[in-house]
Amino acid sequence: MSSSEKAPAYLGLGSVLAVALCTLWLALVGHLDLYINPRYDLFTIILAAVAVPASVAGLVAVARGHGHAHDDEHDHAHAAHAAHADGGGHAHGGGHARTPDDGTAYEHGSDAARAVRRRAPGAARVTRGVLGGIAAAATVGVTVAMLVLPPTTLSARTAQQRSVDTTTLSNATGTQDVALLGSEGVDTSEYGVKDWAALIRQTTDTSALVGKPVELSGFVVPGADGSFTLTRFVISCCAVDAQPVGLGVVVDGPVPDADQWVRVTGKLAANPDQSADARIVIRAAEVRAIDQPTDPYEY
Repeated sequence: MSSSEKAPAYLGLGSVLAVALCTLWLALVGHLDLYINPRYDLFTIILAAVAVPASVAGLVAVARGHGHAHDDEHDHAHAAHAAHADGGGHAHGGGHARTPDDGTAYEHGSDAARAVRRRAPGAARVTRGVLGGIAAAATVGVTVAMLVLPPTTLSARTAQQRSVDTTTLSNATGTQDVALLGSEGVDTSEYGVKDWAALIRQTTDTSALVGKPVELSGFVVPGADGSFTLTRFVISCCAVDAQPVGLGVVVDGPVPDADQWVRVTGKLAANPDQSADARIVIRAAEVRAIDQPTDPYEY
């Protein structure tokens, strides 16, 4: 098998090796949780650790196979040449009905076919080479970007594109029985944005929630004048399926910039905008800018 025919195997195994090494690097520097749910960390690390030696072994096997194939082709060609010479000798010495003209015509035809194959590699081979080069460049580019560029979290723009509000929680809240979370005597100090948003969504009489104190952190998705949505992304599996959840915040002062992380202290209140889908908002007593937390997602 020629080196061009081996190229897809090299590219595929090399891509697996690159992704596995990047995964292990992200785990080592503590950034893997920015891409997947932490409950899948161990499984992902083990899979990557297995993929590294497996892909290396595959690359070695492909390289050795290429050398063996080349040797076999050389041996077959040598054997064919010897057999042809042997046959020619028998024809002359044994009186077989074979003329020198037949051998000359055969050799000429074979040489011509080989020359055509060498001159015309074919559109398929060229296409494979171009696509393979593009795929290799993309693999190298993604790998370098993951190793060099700092990881970034999902932004306010993404949240707006995915319709962030308290009504987009069909998958984000999972099977959590949040209907009981707001009961009297239940400690709500550890509630996150997801918990409160799910509770508001599933509560039929939201007037019972009015006046409850909250202290939550998230990033800003700007809204109408004097309001914004305090937002977090909820990850079920990985960042690709992240779903935004949020609570509307009404402030008396200026609205922080988009994507700014803030800690909001205040109380739940009825939404002054009666036309809005969200029935409950936070009437903020304080909005304080903070740094992005180490783990910016909720699960």
